[in-house]
Amino acid sequence: MVNCELIAQRRDALKKPIAKSQRPKIKTKKMEVIFILVEPGEAGNIGAAARAIKTMGFKDLWMVNPVNYLEGEAQWLAHASQDILENAKVFNSLKDALINIDFSVASSAKQRNINADYIPITDISDIIQGKKNIINKLAIVFGRENSGLTNEEIAMCDMVSHVPMQTTFPSLNLSQAVMIYAYELSKKTNVIEKQPHNQTEQVFKVLKNNLIQTLHNIGFNDMHPIYHRIIERMAFIDEKDLKLLNSIAEKVNKKDIKSNI
Repeated sequence: MVNCELIAQRRDALKKPIAKSQRPKIKTKKMEVIFILVEPGEAGNIGAAARAIKTMGFKDLWMVNPVNYLEGEAQWLAHASQDILENAKVFNSLKDALINIDFSVASSAKQRNINADYIPITDISDIIQGKKNIINKLAIVFGRENSGLTNEEIAMCDMVSHVPMQTTFPSLNLSQAVMIYAYELSKKTNVIEKQPHNQTEQVFKVLKNNLIQTLHNIGFNDMHPIYHRIIERMAFIDEKDLKLLNSIAEKVNKKDIKSNI
């Protein structure tokens, strides 16, 4: 016999809104922002950069072949940010440092390549926010105090940026540049929460590599005049469009594989 009263009670219960305290909590993850200094030659700049990173709410400092930063001037200028120095990671090359990075932005005071897009720092946060669910680790890369990043090192990064200035000389000190980037990024990336998903791989890199494979399959290799320009422009595609292009790329790649069997 059907219990009509019980059914009515359950129906009424389903209509009631769930209190916020009873709703299941969805875990979100904040994007990791990592500051990479390539061959910093002044210990004081490293200490000041560590302080800038911490004051803006970040914690990750990576370096490529730095001078001694665990004593002396670096420690003094770090002031209450010595933990940033103590936990810093050191690499032998920028290539090694970028292996586990999803998206990297090179900081350059001078435009080395007229074909490359040099994005003002004020636009970086919005570009990153458009990819928040496919980027786990973001790296901001800074060059040497006297010569900056080499052309080869800039080419390793997904995007090139600069700090707009009123004069061309003098340029910003390394630690000053780190402070400006940290401040600008703290306004948005510190509060960007990624939607939960089951993917643990480096999503942006996977999508980018699929598109690169497609370029090779249709006859565009790294010797083609516009190949590198296409790669550069991938950095500006937002998450939805990048996934759409990736779907097309996967179809093309599968078709190419089948045709070669």
